[in-house]
Amino acid sequence: MKRIDEQRLESDLAYRFQYLQEFIGFGPEDVQAIRAAIPHLAPRIGKIVEATYEKLLAYDATARHFLPRQHGYEGETPGSLDELSQDHAQIRFRKEHLQRYLMNLLGHSYNEKIAVYLDMVGKMHTPKAGNPQIDVPLVQMNALMGLLSDILWQHLAEAGLQGEELLRIGRAFNKLLWLQNDFITRHYAQAAEPPAEHNGQPARFSLAGDRVS
Repeated sequence: MKRIDEQRLESDLAYRFQYLQEFIGFGPEDVQAIRAAIPHLAPRIGKIVEATYEKLLAYDATARHFLPRQHGYEGETPGSLDELSQDHAQIRFRKEHLQRYLMNLLGHSYNEKIAVYLDMVGKMHTPKAGNPQIDVPLVQMNALMGLLSDILWQHLAEAGLQGEELLRIGRAFNKLLWLQNDFITRHYAQAAEPPAEHNGQPARFSLAGDRVS
């Protein structure tokens, strides 16, 4: 049985990435699969971004996070949800960021530096980085990652990939997005308050949310 330093997982990004990489099974063959997807996905990045923002702007719970000034954006900000659209300057700014992110996933070196990059992507959606007014709830980040996963699968299939090749590349992206998801959720876990105590013991709840002790 391999021994894992769990305290180090919380303080050493490279160690955390290496552990997750090994546990999930994200290896050199997955990196090769992602590289093999470049000629298929790179021309579709624009469509992937458009589809992502079409969904993000369709719900007030996600769209509202594009009202505050985005870090690095110096133009006019939208005054209300009604002013948000795919063509608003701040949305175009954010779409450029997502496009660069997706291109980075395709071309980044998967060494210890990727852990720092994935971690910053997670941190920037919290008050810990960028604009402190932007604090995207974890449920919305999970929704976004699930959406991206589905859109990537869709575009891989529409690019003509089939059979074993589609499965190999799709699985590689699936593992990569789960790695990213961990480097998002870790920032929310750090901010979470400990559960309330009852008679000196942590309170326990049923799956329905009812307190049982």
